Formats: sequence, C-alpha cells, structure tokens
Amino acid sequence: MATETKASNARRLPRPALVLGAGLTSAVAVAVAAVWAGGGAAVSIPGIEDAGAVTRWGLPVARTVMDASAVATVGALLLVVVLLPGGRKLSPAQLRYLNWAGGAAVLWAAASAAALVFTLSDLFAQPVGELLSPAVIADFVIADAQGRSYAMAVAAGGLIATLCVGVTTARFARLALVLAVAGLLPPAFTGHSSAAGNHDAAVSSLALHLVGVAVWVGGLVFVLVAAARREEQAADAARRFSPLAGWALLAVAASGIVNAVVRLPSVGAVFTSAYGLMVIGKTVALAGLGGIGWWHRRRTLPALAGGSRRGFVRLAAGELLLMAAATGLAVGLSRTSAPGAGDASLSPAEELLGFAMPPALGDFPWTPLFTQWHFDPLFAFGTAAAALLYLAGVQKLRARGDKWPVGRTVSWLLGLAVTVLATMSGLAVYGKVLFSVHMGQHMILAMTVPILLVLGAPATLALRALPAAPKDSPDGPREMLLKLLHSRYVKLISHPAVASLLFIGSAFAVYYTSLFETLMRSHLGHLFMLGHFLAAGLLFFWVIIGIDPGPRRPPHLGRLFVLILTMPFHSWFSISLMSSTALIGEGWWSLLDRPWVEDPMDDQYNAGAIAWATGDIPVLITTIILAIQWVRSDLREARRVDRQIERGDAGDPLAAYNAYLASLHAHDRRVADRADTAEREA
Repeated sequence: MATETKASNARRLPRPALVLGAGLTSAVAVAVAAVWAGGGAAVSIPGIEDAGAVTRWGLPVARTVMDASAVATVGALLLVVVLLPGGRKLSPAQLRYLNWAGGAAVLWAAASAAALVFTLSDLFAQPVGELLSPAVIADFVIADAQGRSYAMAVAAGGLIATLCVGVTTARFARLALVLAVAGLLPPAFTGHSSAAGNHDAAVSSLALHLVGVAVWVGGLVFVLVAAARREEQAADAARRFSPLAGWALLAVAASGIVNAVVRLPSVGAVFTSAYGLMVIGKTVALAGLGGIGWWHRRRTLPALAGGSRRGFVRLAAGELLLMAAATGLAVGLSRTSAPGAGDASLSPAEELLGFAMPPALGDFPWTPLFTQWHFDPLFAFGTAAAALLYLAGVQKLRARGDKWPVGRTVSWLLGLAVTVLATMSGLAVYGKVLFSVHMGQHMILAMTVPILLVLGAPATLALRALPAAPKDSPDGPREMLLKLLHSRYVKLISHPAVASLLFIGSAFAVYYTSLFETLMRSHLGHLFMLGHFLAAGLLFFWVIIGIDPGPRRPPHLGRLFVLILTMPFHSWFSISLMSSTALIGEGWWSLLDRPWVEDPMDDQYNAGAIAWATGDIPVLITTIILAIQWVRSDLREARRVDRQIERGDAGDPLAAYNAYLASLHAHDRRVADRADTAEREA
C-alpha cells in the first residue's frame, strides 16, 4: 500500500522540465507585455531613425533569457556548493547539478551576446544586420560601459561553462559560484539607474536586488528540481535554503523600495505612471511570494522532511511561476522611463558623483562633514544586518544562561556606527571631492573600524550561538564557519607577512598607479576600494589583537614585532604623499568643477598629513590593547599552572621539569651503581 502511495505521488509531481519551461515562457510573455504597456517598444515615428521591430522586441526577450539563465546558473551552483551536503569531492548528485549549471551558463553567454548586439542596434538606431561587424562590436565593447558589461556577462557564462566540465572538487564549484554572482553585477552599474541623479543609491540597491533575486529564485528553482526528481537529500537542501530565502526576501524588498524612491519623483507618480504601476505589480508579487514562503515554513517543509514531497513541489511550482512574472516585470521596468527622467539634464558633477557638488567647507570644516549625508544601501543594509545578527546571537546566549562580555557588544556596535559615519556622512560626500577627506575616510575604514570590529569577536559569538549539527547530519553553518577559520586559505592570508603586505602594500598600489583614478570613475570601483581597505584592516588587526579562533598566531612578542615593523612603512607612505610633486588622480580631479579648491596640491599635502596623524593614534591604542592581552594571557597561564600544581598533574610544566631532573638523577645513580659493581667484580 505504501509503495502504491509513493508511486501515485510520483506520478502527480510536476516534471521539472515542464515547470522550468513554463516559468521561462511566462517571464518572456510578461516582459513583452510590460515593455508594450510601458512604451519601451513604441512604433517608429516618421522622420526619426529606428532600429526596427527585431531590435524592439528582440532586446527584451534576450534580456529576459539572459536574466533567467543567469539566475539558473547561480541557483544550480548554490545547490551544489551550499545546499547539498558534500565534502571536498563532489557527490554524484552534486555532479549532476553541476552539469545543469554548465548548460545554464552556456545559455547565459549566448543570451548576453544577443543582448549586446541588440543594445548596440538600439543605441545607434540601426537594424541589427547593418551592425554585425566584428570591428563595430569590438569598438562598442571597448568604448561603451554597457558594451563592457554585456561582454563581462558573456565571459562569465563561458568561463563558468568551462569550469563545470570535468570538475570533481568543491573548490572549483565554489569558484564558479563566485564568478556567477560577480557576473550579475556589471549590468547594474551601467543600466539606466547609473545615469540617474543619486545614482550611487540606485545602482547599489539594484546590485543588492539582483543578488537577492538570484539567490532566492535560483535556489528555489533547483530545490524544486531536486524535490521533483526525488533526490534523497532534497529535504536537507530545502532546510538549508529556508533561511537564505528569508534574507534574500528582505534584501529584495529593501533594495526595491530604495530604487523606487530614487527613480520616482513623488508618491503620486506611483499611481499615475506606467513605471509606478509596474512597481506596484512587483510589490504585489513580492507580498505573495512572502506569503508562500511563510506557508512553506509552516506546512510544506515539515511534510517534506517527513517524506511527503507533493505539497512542497506543487506550491514551489506556483511560487516559481509568480517569480517568473516578477522577473518579466523587472525587464519591463528596465525598458520603461521613470516619470520626469528626461525633464532636466544633470550637471557634470551630478553625472560623475551621483549628487550635486557640495558647498565649500569654509572656516568651520567639521560642520558640513556631519550635515551632508548621502544614503548608500549596501553599507546601510549591511551594517544593519550585522548589528541585528550580533544582537540575536547575544540574546540567544543570555536566554540559555551564558554570559557574553558587554564590552565586546559595545565594541561591535560602535564599529558599525563608525562605518556608517565613514560611508554615509559628509566624509563620504566630500571623500569624492577632496583627496584630504578621502584619505581621512580611508584611515577610518582601515585603522579605526577594524580595531573595534575585531574586538567584538563575531566569529566566537557565532560559534557559541549557532547550534551544532547532529552527528550523522550534514555540516551546518557552525561547522562551515569552523572549517573556514581553519582552512588553508585563511592560514595563508592570516600569515603576518601576508597580512602586513596587504595592509600597507595596497595603499601604495592604489595611490601610486592609475588604479585610484580608474576606481574613482565608477561607483562599483569606489565601493570596491572602500571594501578592500576595510577588509585589509580587518585582516591585519585580527592577526595582531584578534580574539576569534583561527590558524595559530605568533606569540605576543612576535605580534608586537610585526606591528612595530609595519608602521614605519605607513609613515613612509604619509611622508611620500606630503612631499610628492605629482598630483595623484589628476584626471579625476580635473573632471570635477570645484571653484572653491584653490590648489589641489595643498589638498594632497593635507591628505598626507591626515594619514600620518591619524595613523599614530590607532597604533598606540593597538599597542596598549596588545600589552593588556599579553598580561592577561600570562595571568591565565599562571593560574592554570597553579591549578595543575594543586592537583598534582604530571602535565604541569613545573612538575614535568622536576620529573626530568629526577630522571637525570636516577640515570646518574644507575651509572654509578654499574661502575661500583664493575669495580668489585674486577
């Protein structure tokens, strides 16, 4: 009877290929309808050149297929790397879905190539057939940001497809997942959001939106496929995916709100424009998806864990179709102009900075630095999530009666607050306009924030708060974190020489090459630069004063030696800035209209002075912290030895030394006895 029930359930399950095909078809249909309703495919007007109907309809279709295949690639790799249990060698189930990822990546590359050609045709208002020239396409890729973004997507898809062929280890699968997520980002920084006022917030929120959608939709697709194919580990995959889906939902909702606020001029425009109505449609779809996710947690996931797949698969299939419709609406939004988008032209400063040129600092420079604020979604949502997760971990420890030092919590929250101050206050605004303020921002992120965050011991809190996986179950988040902290990669980068080189060498590499000017010209590059400075600082100070577990660190005297050896290079960097006769990033500063900047070289001298002055205080604080940790370590060791002596533990160093002396004495006595015996016998 049980066998008949299982067979009946298996027959009733939707076939994965049919569900995926229906999802892709619905996404394309909704995208075409949205483009038509939003005027993105309006008929040609006499007297105005037009690219033709092939481009008008081919571009949204290519974009939809490109987005869907990119999401499928991320989802398949997420299933292989994160959701399915496995070790260093990929299991047969993981290898099967790695092949799915390779096929999706091929489609991603092909659709990206088609979207590149259609975009070129749309921009030049010429039919596709007249532009199919390698020289024209190459020039578009080299000279235009959109061309480069599509070319990067083509390269990402091709590289991922290559990696998925013959790969048998989890290391290369993880690399493919990183490449897939990175391949999603370039279009976000070159689309219509990047050309709007306040484009920093627009493109950051769009990038966060794309990653959230890819993780949410892609993960759901392949958890659904695994369940429909009756994989043995489908329940484990669904259990692991549930918290990821929740965080992805929050990221998609928050980033969507920010992007809508940036793009729409008023609340009324939400109800009176095609763009606003599409936003409402996406909001309704998002609310429906959130309700389905809640129902999954309440009903279908427990049933799936108990062996019943039908409810989960059917509800997930409906959820996937709703997601496909939302994806089609997103493509329609990308082809629809927001109300008022072309009413006023942006000034050169707004096009470069994403905001109007700020006023001069004047006689009281500190006031504008704390009154000119600029919202950045990535840092805002990132710091908020870090604070909430940390406080949740502390609350969990207290709920079970464990203690957590208040000083660590204060240090963590203060570090996040300083991060917000450095990335969204006037420091962030003037950091793009004045090299001196940028250097202050750099020093805060690289030398002040890391000290506070490292002393918060987030990894230790996570290891204590996260539950351990059952003995025969796959690794959970706690086990994954432990493996990462003790991995060969972390052991390599946490070597004092490597950490010091990244900490100091990156400053010379950024500022004394053309890299600084290149990174300042795009919001993505600027975010990468700030993130790198923060990461390099975290790594260095974790090696010096870190509390969290990890590879074996040098003793306290060795850490002090590393700190003393590293700081002169920082002073050398500061002095070189003050004494330099060449303007760093001259191409960037020359593009900005800064009538209140009299001499850029004076500003560069001030930047060097700020780097020198602000570097000494963190070093002094770090030295004091290191000395306190050293004293406390010696006191703990002394108490441990005292306890061992009281217990008479032979493992005590003093007891071991006494035993060693006793063994030497016994050896000498045996030698003397043998000598006496030999003498008597003679």
